[in-house]
Amino acid sequence: MLKIRTPKTHRGKRELEKRAPKLVEGNKKTLILHGTKTSNVLNSVLTEIYHLKKENSVKYTRKNDNIRPFEAGGETNLEFFSQKTDCSLFVFGSHSKKRPDNLVIGRFYDHHVYDLVELGVENFRSLQSFSYDKKIAPKMGSKPLIAFVGEGFESVDELKHLKEVLLDLLRGEVIDNLNLAGVDRIYVCTAVSANRVYLSHCALRLKKSGTIVPKIELVEVGPSMDLVVRRHRLPNEGLRREALKTAPDSTKKKVKNVKGDPLLGKTGKIYIPDQKLGDMALPNKAKGVKRERREAKMNRGLKKQKAEEST
Repeated sequence: MLKIRTPKTHRGKRELEKRAPKLVEGNKKTLILHGTKTSNVLNSVLTEIYHLKKENSVKYTRKNDNIRPFEAGGETNLEFFSQKTDCSLFVFGSHSKKRPDNLVIGRFYDHHVYDLVELGVENFRSLQSFSYDKKIAPKMGSKPLIAFVGEGFESVDELKHLKEVLLDLLRGEVIDNLNLAGVDRIYVCTAVSANRVYLSHCALRLKKSGTIVPKIELVEVGPSMDLVVRRHRLPNEGLRREALKTAPDSTKKKVKNVKGDPLLGKTGKIYIPDQKLGDMALPNKAKGVKRERREAKMNRGLKKQKAEEST
């Protein structure tokens, strides 16, 4: 593992500050790796994923023998590369007789492997195999739209998990406002069956419609491929709880004596001063008080009369 070192220069200090945890995280970088053996199809897939995410990706071309994400201990090198490059996602390609054209997509949390999806690539078509007008080609760094078509993304667990991973991989930077003039491409993910998804990359062509809203046509520009889900691994519950924690909002002012309760909702405390019963005003015509006074007066009169008789 990497040694923990204190920065000796201002540049090193700035790099460590960039990698430090933040309330609002920046773009997620993707790490692209090759396995011990890869095919020509898989090399093209990894290269085109790198070109689509060139601004936020790191690609290693050397072969890695000791990376086996689904095996115990086979993820150590992945976590080392994640810490070295500060990447939150990875795409790992390998090829074997048992699993040809194998693509593993996963996510990291705190430089530990969070979850994994293993896919088989079939019917791959590269960018060069599509013919279209170069004027409508998507621009580098533009914000893509992502469409998921099919009920499988809501009902099948494997496709639900794949949807989450593809969203993180393809969406790019998280933004608040969007300029429609810069929207020029879309990823379309179609659930063909319970374990097969057709992924295509299309350009958006705007045409006149006679109204303010233009007519939109999709022109496939590539790449496109069939993704067959082979294996997937969900995060363990402890790591999932840790990853879903959110920092408290420091800008919100605390209201005194008010707190939230999951069952009772918003509750508060009201402070009342101690009651002084001796100063309370009693009614003048209280019958019980009059009777006590009458009896006390009669007792005093009897005592006085006995005293006179004894003298």
